[in-house]
Amino acid sequence: MKALPPQENGFLLTSWDKGEDAATWMLDGKRTAILTLDFITPVVDDPFTYGQIAAANALSDVYAMGGRPLVALNIVGFPITCEPLEVLSEILKGGQERVNAAGAVLAGGHSVDDGEPKYGLAVFGEVEAAKMWRVTGARPGDALILTKPLGTGLVATAIKAGAADPGETEAAVRSMRALNDLPARLSGELLAEVHACTDVTGFSLAGHLLDMLSDGSLEARLSPGELPLLPGALEKAEMGFIPGGSNRNTELYAPRVEGLERMPGALPALLFDAQTSGGLLLAVSEGAAGRFLEACHEAGFPHAAKIGVFVEGPERIRTW
Repeated sequence: MKALPPQENGFLLTSWDKGEDAATWMLDGKRTAILTLDFITPVVDDPFTYGQIAAANALSDVYAMGGRPLVALNIVGFPITCEPLEVLSEILKGGQERVNAAGAVLAGGHSVDDGEPKYGLAVFGEVEAAKMWRVTGARPGDALILTKPLGTGLVATAIKAGAADPGETEAAVRSMRALNDLPARLSGELLAEVHACTDVTGFSLAGHLLDMLSDGSLEARLSPGELPLLPGALEKAEMGFIPGGSNRNTELYAPRVEGLERMPGALPALLFDAQTSGGLLLAVSEGAAGRFLEACHEAGFPHAAKIGVFVEGPERIRTW
């Protein structure tokens, strides 16, 4: 996408050239439309659960902009000569369950014959223009808050290899299919304390956090000991269950992370783990961080944690 010229239109507020999680389009003086699209290959064997996870992953971009999803369309690639259509039906049912749980409607979609199952959504949502979150906007002193535990890439790789126990599998699935619907669950007063937001997906915690620093005037000081981790994630890193996307993330982002050598054991691998349907990563006013975290826990995000702070400095992540 970076090879394409930026699109210029007075109604287009964000697109790929801004590094945002979704495109946004001004509808009127108060409302902004949010448009996003995402699909993934299977991360679990059960088709219904796969549909749930893929849908939650796609809906997440709307929440990362501070909005609410309204309408979704299915995007499907399916090997119709190799898999029974009952499998596809279960995938679509799982996706619809998550769309409806988000308070949105599923209005149709498109499918193609493909050698490997692929499923996701195109989603239309909206947000009040004055309340829209962006990936940049963090301020010095803001608390860095993550709402879901890390490690889905590691555990999913172990699941495929038959090396994850039932408890580890259940915890990873529960996290991946959970909606990032924080904007619908917290008070307007607390939501106003958010200065920037993104969701943590395939580019890892490190990659998405660096996006939050892309205006060039901030450093993120990360507290590795405060990172919420899925059960078994650290052990899976030590055992070498590292997906290819995580290796690419390490190559790309490790040079911009200071202090990796001081982190114990395999913990650095969690910074670069490619997530599926990961949590929201938020810059929150330091004075409101405690109340914000308490509200997250009460709203169904029990693993939400303050994992660092933003300070003035060069565009980098520093562990301490």
